[in-house]
Amino acid sequence: MIKIFKYLLLFLFLSSCSLNSDSSFWSKRNIDENQKILNIKQITKQEEVLLKEINKNVEINLSNFKIENYPSSNLDNNIGRTNYNGNLKSISRYKFSKIEKFDEYEPEIVINQNYIIFFDNKGTILKFDESSKLLWKKNYYTKVEKKLKPVLFLSANQDTLVVVDTIAKYFAINTKTGDLLWTKYNDSPYNSQIKIFKNKFYVVDGNNVLHCYSLKNGEEIWNFKTDKPLIKSQKKNSLIVKKNNIIFNNSVGDITAVNLDTGELAWQAPTQSKKIYDESMFFKNSDLISAKNSIFFSNNNNGFFSLDADSGLVNWKQKINSNVKPVFFNDLILTVTNEGYLVVIDNKSGKLVRSNYLLNNFKKKKRDKIKPIGFVVGENNIYLTLNNGRLLVIDIKTGSINTVLKIDNEKVSAPIIQKQNLYVTKNNSIIKLN
Repeated sequence: MIKIFKYLLLFLFLSSCSLNSDSSFWSKRNIDENQKILNIKQITKQEEVLLKEINKNVEINLSNFKIENYPSSNLDNNIGRTNYNGNLKSISRYKFSKIEKFDEYEPEIVINQNYIIFFDNKGTILKFDESSKLLWKKNYYTKVEKKLKPVLFLSANQDTLVVVDTIAKYFAINTKTGDLLWTKYNDSPYNSQIKIFKNKFYVVDGNNVLHCYSLKNGEEIWNFKTDKPLIKSQKKNSLIVKKNNIIFNNSVGDITAVNLDTGELAWQAPTQSKKIYDESMFFKNSDLISAKNSIFFSNNNNGFFSLDADSGLVNWKQKINSNVKPVFFNDLILTVTNEGYLVVIDNKSGKLVRSNYLLNNFKKKKRDKIKPIGFVVGENNIYLTLNNGRLLVIDIKTGSINTVLKIDNEKVSAPIIQKQNLYVTKNNSIIKLN
Protein backbone atom coordinates (compact mmCIF):
# COMPACT_ATOMS: atom_id res chain seq x y z
CA MET A 1 0.00 0.00 0.00
CA ILE A 2 2.87 2.42 0.84
CA LYS A 3 4.52 1.68 -2.52
CA ILE A 4 1.30 2.37 -4.35
CA PHE A 5 0.95 5.64 -2.46
CA LYS A 6 4.53 6.65 -3.42
CA TYR A 7 3.92 5.84 -7.08
CA LEU A 8 0.75 7.91 -6.97
CA LEU A 9 2.61 10.90 -5.53
CA LEU A 10 5.31 10.52 -8.20
CA PHE A 11 2.70 10.41 -10.95
CA LEU A 12 0.98 13.56 -9.67
CA PHE A 13 4.32 15.35 -9.42
CA LEU A 14 5.31 14.48 -12.98
CA SER A 15 1.88 15.41 -14.26
CA SER A 16 2.05 18.83 -12.61
CA CYS A 17 5.47 19.39 -14.16
CA SER A 18 4.27 18.45 -17.63
CA LEU A 19 1.47 21.02 -17.41
CA ASN A 20 3.89 23.81 -16.60
CA SER A 21 4.61 26.18 -19.45
CA ASP A 22 8.36 25.96 -18.75
CA SER A 23 8.49 22.20 -19.19
CA SER A 24 9.87 20.55 -22.33
CA PHE A 25 6.37 19.51 -23.45
CA TRP A 26 5.12 23.10 -23.41
CA SER A 27 7.92 24.55 -25.52
CA LYS A 28 7.52 28.10 -26.76
CA ARG A 29 6.74 26.70 -30.21
CA ASN A 30 3.92 24.60 -28.81
CA ILE A 31 2.59 27.51 -26.79
CA ASP A 32 2.53 29.72 -29.90
CA GLU A 33 0.86 27.03 -32.02
CA ASN A 34 -1.80 26.36 -29.39
CA GLN A 35 -2.38 30.07 -28.97
CA LYS A 36 -2.92 30.33 -32.73
CA ILE A 37 -5.48 27.54 -32.58
CA LEU A 38 -7.31 29.32 -29.78
CA ASN A 39 -7.22 32.57 -31.72
CA ILE A 40 -8.59 30.93 -34.85
CA LYS A 41 -11.52 29.52 -32.91
CA GLN A 42 -12.19 32.89 -31.35
CA ILE A 43 -12.12 34.66 -34.71
CA THR A 44 -14.57 32.14 -36.12
CA LYS A 45 -17.00 32.68 -33.27
CA GLN A 46 -16.73 36.45 -33.42
CA GLU A 47 -16.81 36.75 -37.24
CA GLU A 48 -18.94 39.72 -38.19
CA VAL A 49 -22.46 39.06 -39.37
CA LEU A 50 -24.54 41.75 -41.04
CA LEU A 51 -26.67 42.99 -38.15
CA LYS A 52 -27.12 46.63 -39.09
CA GLU A 53 -28.70 48.81 -41.72
CA ILE A 54 -26.31 50.17 -44.35
CA ASN A 55 -27.13 53.11 -46.62
CA LYS A 56 -30.76 52.57 -45.62
CA ASN A 57 -31.90 55.84 -47.23
CA VAL A 58 -30.33 55.10 -50.62
CA GLU A 59 -33.07 54.79 -53.26
CA ILE A 60 -32.93 52.38 -56.19
CA ASN A 61 -34.16 53.98 -59.41
CA LEU A 62 -36.12 51.34 -61.31
CA SER A 63 -36.99 53.46 -64.34
CA ASN A 64 -34.05 52.18 -66.40
CA PHE A 65 -34.32 48.55 -65.25
CA LYS A 66 -35.84 45.95 -67.52
CA ILE A 67 -38.71 43.66 -66.54
CA GLU A 68 -37.67 40.01 -66.83
CA ASN A 69 -40.24 37.23 -66.94
CA TYR A 70 -38.82 33.76 -66.33
CA PRO A 71 -40.70 30.45 -66.30
CA SER A 72 -40.95 28.92 -62.83
CA SER A 73 -38.91 25.88 -63.96
CA ASN A 74 -36.13 27.88 -65.62
CA LEU A 75 -32.76 26.15 -65.83
CA ASP A 76 -30.77 28.87 -64.02
CA ASN A 77 -33.21 29.20 -61.05
CA ASN A 78 -33.23 32.99 -61.33
CA ILE A 79 -36.73 34.47 -61.20
CA GLY A 80 -35.56 38.00 -61.99
CA ARG A 81 -37.89 40.99 -61.81
CA THR A 82 -41.38 40.34 -63.16
CA ASN A 83 -44.25 42.60 -64.17
CA TYR A 84 -46.37 41.44 -61.23
CA ASN A 85 -48.17 44.21 -59.42
CA GLY A 86 -51.02 42.38 -57.68
CA ASN A 87 -53.26 44.10 -55.17
CA LEU A 88 -53.58 40.97 -52.96
CA LYS A 89 -57.21 41.73 -52.13
CA SER A 90 -58.61 38.20 -52.32
CA ILE A 91 -57.38 34.86 -51.00
CA SER A 92 -58.62 31.45 -52.13
CA ARG A 93 -57.51 27.97 -51.02
CA TYR A 94 -57.57 24.43 -52.22
CA LYS A 95 -57.25 22.09 -49.25
CA PHE A 96 -55.90 18.53 -49.10
CA SER A 97 -54.72 16.05 -46.45
CA LYS A 98 -51.97 17.51 -44.28
CA ILE A 99 -48.35 16.87 -45.31
CA GLU A 100 -46.80 16.03 -41.95
CA LYS A 101 -43.18 16.60 -43.04
CA PHE A 102 -43.87 19.85 -44.90
CA ASP A 103 -41.78 21.93 -42.48
CA GLU A 104 -38.80 19.57 -42.71
CA TYR A 105 -38.51 19.78 -46.51
CA GLU A 106 -39.17 22.37 -49.21
CA PRO A 107 -41.67 20.88 -51.66
CA GLU A 108 -42.63 23.18 -54.53
CA ILE A 109 -45.67 23.35 -56.75
CA VAL A 110 -45.33 22.93 -60.50
CA ILE A 111 -47.01 25.83 -62.21
CA ASN A 112 -47.35 27.08 -65.77
CA GLN A 113 -49.87 29.10 -67.78
CA ASN A 114 -52.41 26.29 -67.94
CA TYR A 115 -52.15 24.24 -64.75
CA ILE A 116 -50.86 23.75 -61.21
CA ILE A 117 -49.62 20.40 -59.85
CA PHE A 118 -48.97 19.47 -56.22
CA PHE A 119 -49.48 16.46 -53.90
CA ASP A 120 -50.95 15.44 -50.54
CA ASN A 121 -49.83 13.48 -47.48
CA LYS A 122 -50.30 10.05 -49.10
CA GLY A 123 -48.50 10.91 -52.32
CA THR A 124 -51.64 11.64 -54.34
CA ILE A 125 -50.76 14.00 -57.18
CA LEU A 126 -53.28 16.77 -57.91
CA LYS A 127 -53.65 18.82 -61.08
CA PHE A 128 -55.68 22.06 -61.14
CA ASP A 129 -56.53 24.55 -63.84
CA GLU A 130 -56.11 28.33 -63.55
CA SER A 131 -59.40 28.71 -61.67
CA SER A 132 -58.32 26.07 -59.10
CA LYS A 133 -60.66 23.44 -60.55
CA LEU A 134 -59.35 19.90 -59.97
CA LEU A 135 -58.61 18.26 -63.34
CA TRP A 136 -57.30 14.89 -62.11
CA LYS A 137 -55.71 13.20 -59.12
CA LYS A 138 -53.53 10.10 -59.24
CA ASN A 139 -51.76 7.92 -56.68
CA TYR A 140 -49.12 5.38 -57.66
CA TYR A 141 -48.05 4.25 -54.18
CA THR A 142 -48.74 0.91 -52.51
CA LYS A 143 -50.48 0.72 -49.13
CA VAL A 144 -47.12 0.24 -47.40
CA GLU A 145 -45.61 3.23 -49.23
CA LYS A 146 -48.58 5.46 -48.37
CA LYS A 147 -48.02 4.76 -44.67
CA LEU A 148 -44.46 6.13 -45.04
CA LYS A 149 -46.01 9.47 -46.09
CA PRO A 150 -43.53 10.38 -48.82
CA VAL A 151 -42.65 13.98 -49.61
CA LEU A 152 -42.57 14.53 -53.37
CA PHE A 153 -40.32 16.72 -55.49
CA LEU A 154 -41.75 17.59 -58.91
CA SER A 155 -40.64 18.96 -62.26
CA ALA A 156 -42.41 19.04 -65.61
CA ASN A 157 -41.80 19.81 -69.23
CA GLN A 158 -44.61 20.06 -71.77
CA ASP A 159 -45.68 16.41 -71.63
CA THR A 160 -43.95 14.67 -68.71
CA LEU A 161 -44.06 15.16 -64.95
CA VAL A 162 -41.04 13.70 -63.14
CA VAL A 163 -41.50 12.75 -59.48
CA VAL A 164 -38.80 11.78 -56.96
CA ASP A 165 -39.42 11.29 -53.26
CA THR A 166 -38.15 10.76 -49.73
CA ILE A 167 -38.65 6.98 -49.83
CA ALA A 168 -36.26 6.44 -52.81
CA LYS A 169 -38.94 6.02 -55.48
CA TYR A 170 -38.98 7.90 -58.76
CA PHE A 171 -41.44 7.82 -61.62
CA ALA A 172 -42.92 9.79 -64.52
CA ILE A 173 -46.52 10.50 -65.52
CA ASN A 174 -48.22 12.16 -68.45
CA THR A 175 -49.08 15.76 -67.49
CA LYS A 176 -52.25 15.82 -69.60
CA THR A 177 -53.85 12.59 -68.40
CA GLY A 178 -51.98 11.69 -65.20
CA ASP A 179 -51.24 8.19 -66.60
CA LEU A 180 -48.12 6.43 -65.30
CA LEU A 181 -45.28 6.21 -67.85
CA TRP A 182 -42.72 4.27 -65.78
CA THR A 183 -41.59 3.79 -62.17
CA LYS A 184 -38.27 2.80 -60.53
CA TYR A 185 -36.40 2.81 -57.20
CA ASN A 186 -33.05 4.19 -56.04
CA ASP A 187 -30.73 3.03 -53.25
CA SER A 188 -31.17 6.30 -51.35
CA PRO A 189 -34.07 8.76 -50.85
CA TYR A 190 -34.09 12.06 -52.71
CA ASN A 191 -34.13 15.61 -51.39
CA SER A 192 -33.45 17.71 -54.42
CA GLN A 193 -34.67 19.91 -57.20
CA ILE A 194 -35.08 18.16 -60.55
CA LYS A 195 -33.81 19.60 -63.81
CA ILE A 196 -35.23 18.31 -67.09
CA PHE A 197 -33.02 19.05 -70.10
CA LYS A 198 -33.75 17.64 -73.53
CA ASN A 199 -34.27 13.87 -73.14
CA LYS A 200 -32.70 13.53 -69.68
CA PHE A 201 -33.35 14.64 -66.12
CA TYR A 202 -30.96 15.24 -63.22
CA VAL A 203 -31.44 14.88 -59.46
CA VAL A 204 -29.31 14.49 -56.29
CA ASP A 205 -30.01 11.87 -53.64
CA GLY A 206 -29.44 11.89 -49.87
CA ASN A 207 -25.93 10.42 -50.26
CA ASN A 208 -24.85 13.45 -52.34
CA VAL A 209 -24.89 11.42 -55.58
CA LEU A 210 -25.93 13.22 -58.77
CA HIS A 211 -27.98 11.00 -61.10
CA CYS A 212 -28.62 11.43 -64.81
CA TYR A 213 -31.69 9.47 -65.96
CA SER A 214 -33.43 8.91 -69.27
CA LEU A 215 -36.69 10.84 -69.44
CA LYS A 216 -38.13 8.15 -71.72
CA ASN A 217 -37.78 5.12 -69.43
CA GLY A 218 -36.07 6.21 -66.18
CA GLU A 219 -32.91 4.16 -66.80
CA GLU A 220 -29.78 5.62 -65.21
CA ILE A 221 -27.32 6.94 -67.81
CA TRP A 222 -24.56 7.94 -65.38
CA ASN A 223 -24.01 9.10 -61.81
CA PHE A 224 -21.44 11.25 -60.07
CA LYS A 225 -20.58 10.74 -56.40
CA THR A 226 -19.51 13.53 -54.04
CA ASP A 227 -18.63 13.27 -50.34
CA LYS A 228 -21.19 11.28 -48.43
CA PRO A 229 -22.54 13.08 -45.33
CA LEU A 230 -22.26 11.55 -41.87
CA ILE A 231 -25.73 12.87 -41.08
CA LYS A 232 -28.44 13.32 -43.72
CA SER A 233 -29.39 16.94 -44.21
CA GLN A 234 -33.02 17.97 -44.64
CA LYS A 235 -32.05 20.93 -46.80
CA LYS A 236 -33.04 20.39 -50.42
CA ASN A 237 -30.15 20.28 -52.91
CA SER A 238 -30.21 22.73 -55.79
CA LEU A 239 -29.25 22.32 -59.46
CA ILE A 240 -28.79 24.62 -62.46
CA VAL A 241 -27.92 23.97 -66.11
CA LYS A 242 -25.14 26.18 -67.43
CA LYS A 243 -22.86 25.90 -70.47
CA ASN A 244 -23.32 22.17 -71.06
CA ASN A 245 -22.79 21.50 -67.34
CA ILE A 246 -25.16 20.49 -64.59
CA ILE A 247 -24.05 22.42 -61.48
CA PHE A 248 -25.26 21.42 -58.02
CA ASN A 249 -24.60 21.88 -54.32
CA ASN A 250 -24.44 19.12 -51.75
CA SER A 251 -25.08 18.96 -48.02
CA VAL A 252 -21.44 19.63 -47.05
CA GLY A 253 -21.04 22.87 -49.00
CA ASP A 254 -19.36 21.69 -52.22
CA ILE A 255 -20.42 23.20 -55.55
CA THR A 256 -19.77 20.78 -58.40
CA ALA A 257 -20.03 21.14 -62.18
CA VAL A 258 -20.42 17.97 -64.25
CA ASN A 259 -20.75 17.56 -68.02
CA LEU A 260 -24.41 17.06 -68.94
CA ASP A 261 -23.72 14.28 -71.45
CA THR A 262 -20.74 12.35 -70.08
CA GLY A 263 -20.94 12.85 -66.30
CA GLU A 264 -17.29 13.94 -66.23
CA LEU A 265 -16.15 16.47 -63.63
CA ALA A 266 -15.69 20.00 -65.00
CA TRP A 267 -14.78 21.63 -61.67
CA GLN A 268 -15.54 21.52 -57.96
CA ALA A 269 -15.49 24.36 -55.44
CA PRO A 270 -15.46 23.45 -51.72
CA THR A 271 -16.88 26.41 -49.79
CA GLN A 272 -16.77 25.10 -46.21
CA SER A 273 -14.23 23.69 -43.76
CA LYS A 274 -14.17 19.99 -42.92
CA LYS A 275 -16.12 20.59 -39.70
CA ILE A 276 -19.26 20.90 -41.83
CA TYR A 277 -19.03 17.16 -42.45
CA ASP A 278 -19.94 16.63 -38.80
CA GLU A 279 -22.55 19.40 -38.77
CA SER A 280 -24.24 18.85 -42.14
CA MET A 281 -27.63 18.37 -40.49
CA PHE A 282 -27.56 22.04 -39.44
CA PHE A 283 -25.77 23.46 -42.49
CA LYS A 284 -28.06 25.03 -45.10
CA ASN A 285 -27.24 26.45 -48.51
CA SER A 286 -29.62 28.63 -50.44
CA ASP A 287 -30.67 27.52 -53.89
CA LEU A 288 -28.11 28.22 -56.59
CA ILE A 289 -28.95 30.83 -59.18
CA SER A 290 -27.03 31.82 -62.28
CA ALA A 291 -26.86 35.08 -64.21
CA LYS A 292 -24.47 36.23 -66.90
CA ASN A 293 -21.33 34.14 -66.24
CA SER A 294 -21.65 33.82 -62.48
CA ILE A 295 -23.25 31.53 -59.93
CA PHE A 296 -24.69 33.01 -56.74
CA PHE A 297 -25.67 31.34 -53.48
CA SER A 298 -25.43 31.84 -49.73
CA ASN A 299 -25.56 29.75 -46.55
CA ASN A 300 -26.36 29.91 -42.85
CA ASN A 301 -22.63 29.85 -42.07
CA ASN A 302 -22.14 33.54 -42.90
CA GLY A 303 -21.15 33.29 -46.54
CA PHE A 304 -22.60 34.76 -49.75
CA PHE A 305 -20.62 33.71 -52.83
CA SER A 306 -20.22 34.67 -56.45
CA LEU A 307 -18.44 31.97 -58.46
CA ASP A 308 -17.17 32.04 -62.02
CA ALA A 309 -19.35 29.62 -64.01
CA ASP A 310 -16.43 28.44 -66.21
CA SER A 311 -13.94 27.59 -63.46
CA GLY A 312 -15.71 27.63 -60.09
CA LEU A 313 -13.24 30.25 -58.80
CA VAL A 314 -14.58 32.78 -56.30
CA ASN A 315 -15.33 36.20 -57.79
CA TRP A 316 -16.14 37.64 -54.37
CA LYS A 317 -17.59 36.68 -51.00
CA GLN A 318 -19.72 38.66 -48.58
CA LYS A 319 -20.34 37.95 -44.88
CA ILE A 320 -24.10 37.47 -45.13
CA ASN A 321 -25.99 34.83 -43.18
CA SER A 322 -28.85 33.54 -45.35
CA ASN A 323 -30.22 30.33 -46.80
CA VAL A 324 -32.94 32.11 -48.81
CA LYS A 325 -32.70 31.93 -52.61
CA PRO A 326 -31.36 35.25 -53.98
CA VAL A 327 -32.69 37.11 -57.02
CA PHE A 328 -30.59 38.79 -59.73
CA PHE A 329 -31.71 41.57 -62.02
CA ASN A 330 -29.84 44.33 -63.87
CA ASP A 331 -26.51 43.73 -62.08
CA LEU A 332 -28.15 43.86 -58.65
CA ILE A 333 -28.50 40.88 -56.33
CA LEU A 334 -31.20 40.82 -53.66
CA THR A 335 -31.34 38.52 -50.66
CA VAL A 336 -32.83 38.46 -47.16
CA THR A 337 -30.69 37.44 -44.19
CA ASN A 338 -31.82 34.99 -41.52
CA GLU A 339 -31.80 37.95 -39.12
CA GLY A 340 -34.34 39.87 -41.22
CA TYR A 341 -32.32 42.30 -43.36
CA LEU A 342 -33.09 42.97 -47.01
CA VAL A 343 -29.69 43.25 -48.70
CA VAL A 344 -28.87 44.68 -52.12
CA ILE A 345 -25.45 43.77 -53.59
CA ASP A 346 -23.65 45.11 -56.65
CA ASN A 347 -22.88 42.15 -58.91
CA LYS A 348 -19.61 43.48 -60.36
CA SER A 349 -17.85 44.49 -57.15
CA GLY A 350 -19.67 42.40 -54.55
CA LYS A 351 -20.14 45.52 -52.40
CA LEU A 352 -23.26 46.15 -50.34
CA VAL A 353 -25.44 48.82 -51.90
CA ARG A 354 -28.04 48.88 -49.13
CA SER A 355 -29.50 46.88 -46.25
CA ASN A 356 -32.84 47.51 -44.53
CA TYR A 357 -34.24 45.84 -41.42
CA LEU A 358 -37.66 44.30 -42.13
CA LEU A 359 -38.98 43.18 -38.76
CA ASN A 360 -39.69 46.47 -36.99
CA ASN A 361 -43.44 45.84 -37.26
CA PHE A 362 -43.14 42.79 -34.98
CA LYS A 363 -42.65 42.74 -31.22
CA LYS A 364 -39.00 42.59 -30.13
CA LYS A 365 -39.42 39.43 -28.08
CA LYS A 366 -40.79 37.58 -31.12
CA ARG A 367 -38.27 38.75 -33.74
CA ASP A 368 -35.62 36.12 -33.00
CA LYS A 369 -38.08 33.37 -33.91
CA ILE A 370 -39.17 34.96 -37.18
CA LYS A 371 -37.28 33.67 -40.22
CA PRO A 372 -37.60 34.47 -43.93
CA ILE A 373 -38.76 31.66 -46.22
CA GLY A 374 -38.49 33.13 -49.70
CA PHE A 375 -39.36 36.08 -51.93
CA VAL A 376 -40.14 37.18 -55.45
CA VAL A 377 -39.56 40.54 -57.08
CA GLY A 378 -42.42 42.29 -58.86
CA GLU A 379 -42.55 45.49 -60.86
CA ASN A 380 -42.27 47.81 -57.84
CA ASN A 381 -42.38 45.55 -54.79
CA ILE A 382 -40.73 42.54 -53.19
CA TYR A 383 -43.05 39.85 -51.80
CA LEU A 384 -41.47 38.00 -48.87
CA THR A 385 -42.98 35.13 -46.87
CA LEU A 386 -42.06 34.42 -43.24
CA ASN A 387 -42.25 31.29 -41.10
CA ASN A 388 -45.12 32.80 -39.06
CA GLY A 389 -47.45 32.84 -42.07
CA ARG A 390 -47.04 36.53 -42.90
CA LEU A 391 -46.35 38.10 -46.28
CA LEU A 392 -44.36 41.35 -46.38
CA VAL A 393 -44.80 43.71 -49.32
CA ILE A 394 -41.59 45.75 -49.55
CA ASP A 395 -40.94 48.77 -51.74
CA ILE A 396 -37.90 48.04 -53.93
CA LYS A 397 -37.02 51.70 -54.34
CA THR A 398 -36.74 52.50 -50.61
CA GLY A 399 -36.65 49.13 -48.81
CA SER A 400 -39.59 50.16 -46.64
CA ILE A 401 -42.54 47.93 -45.69
CA ASN A 402 -45.78 48.77 -47.49
CA THR A 403 -47.97 45.95 -46.14
CA VAL A 404 -47.87 43.07 -43.68
CA LEU A 405 -50.47 40.55 -44.81
CA LYS A 406 -51.56 37.62 -42.65
CA ILE A 407 -51.92 34.54 -44.86
CA ASP A 408 -51.87 31.92 -42.11
CA ASN A 409 -50.65 31.24 -38.58
CA GLU A 410 -48.19 28.59 -39.72
CA LYS A 411 -45.25 28.37 -42.09
CA VAL A 412 -45.98 28.93 -45.77
CA SER A 413 -43.73 28.35 -48.76
CA ALA A 414 -41.79 30.87 -50.82
CA PRO A 415 -44.18 32.66 -53.21
CA ILE A 416 -44.53 31.89 -56.91
CA ILE A 417 -45.94 34.35 -59.44
CA GLN A 418 -47.94 33.28 -62.48
CA LYS A 419 -49.51 36.02 -64.59
CA GLN A 420 -51.11 38.35 -62.01
CA ASN A 421 -51.58 35.71 -59.34
CA LEU A 422 -49.32 34.91 -56.40
CA TYR A 423 -49.27 31.38 -55.00
CA VAL A 424 -47.92 29.92 -51.77
CA THR A 425 -48.34 26.46 -50.29
CA LYS A 426 -48.63 25.21 -46.72
CA ASN A 427 -48.93 21.78 -45.20
CA ASN A 428 -52.58 21.31 -46.16
CA SER A 429 -53.45 23.77 -48.93
CA ILE A 430 -52.48 25.79 -51.98
CA ILE A 431 -53.20 29.48 -51.41
CA LYS A 432 -53.89 31.86 -54.29
CA LEU A 433 -53.72 35.64 -53.86
CA ASN A 434 -54.88 38.10 -56.50
